[in-house]
Amino acid sequence: MAFSLRQLQYFVAVAENGSVSSAAHTLSISQSTVTEALRELELDLGFRLLDRHARGADLTLKGHHFLRHARKIMADVADARRALSGGETMALSGRLSVGVTPLVAGYVYSDLSARFRRAFPDVAVEAVEDAADYLEHLLVGGELDVAVMVLPPGRRSSALQTETVEVSPYRAWLPLGHPLSAEDRVSMRDLAGEPQVLLTVDEIAETSEMVWRRLGIRPPVAFRTRSVEAVRSLVATGAGVAVLPDLTYRPWSLEGDKIEARPLIEDLPAIEVATAWRRGSPLSAAASGFVSIAATRHGGRMR
Repeated sequence: MAFSLRQLQYFVAVAENGSVSSAAHTLSISQSTVTEALRELELDLGFRLLDRHARGADLTLKGHHFLRHARKIMADVADARRALSGGETMALSGRLSVGVTPLVAGYVYSDLSARFRRAFPDVAVEAVEDAADYLEHLLVGGELDVAVMVLPPGRRSSALQTETVEVSPYRAWLPLGHPLSAEDRVSMRDLAGEPQVLLTVDEIAETSEMVWRRLGIRPPVAFRTRSVEAVRSLVATGAGVAVLPDLTYRPWSLEGDKIEARPLIEDLPAIEVATAWRRGSPLSAAASGFVSIAATRHGGRMR
């Protein structure tokens, strides 16, 4: 294969921005440059990565799988540059205790862990998953060096120092062919009569319910679950709709059924993923390296 890092960067930008025009704006280049790079990449790979339509572009099933590889390639190159720049020490050893909240465990931590192990192979990492409140207790008590957590919306602990890793807005998830998928944006009011599939981790369900109360609506609840894959399968098969942060969105269920996602008219507070450590406590060399890697997780990825 002869594809370039630049082609991968453009592909990732289109996948994450939802259209060639938005990606071109983010990258500060022309749309024709992005379009040509994608055309060459698809020719080289031998399959379509994107389905173009009037609203932008959606990943194909193979495009969805290739996106994971493209991100890994870009992260590996970024790690190699960091390691050879003299700014990192590969001789670091010891132990690192990390805490993660549930969404972080499923959608962020594996990438951070892999990148950290490549940069610091002699550091033994121990990780634990729990709710944000309990992770704060462990951080304050010195039982964890650092945590990666979904911060509770509108609340900041005076006991913790935090650094943002990702900010993820909410969108409505719809089954393929749903009438509202013809709209560019949907309102929570439009979903008021639809059965809701609620994700009950990291206060995701609470955010939706807060907006329902504010709007004076009470949609029927079809299912409550701690599993994002369960939400994805239920929405894809038409059992209900969901309102979830982009962090968790994948356009296909495990069974290969398509899921549409549309921006919301209402202003839901976006979730913030951040690294956190005890305020006033100096970070160990290993923890500092982990925080540094987390801060560059997206590389060229912008929202």
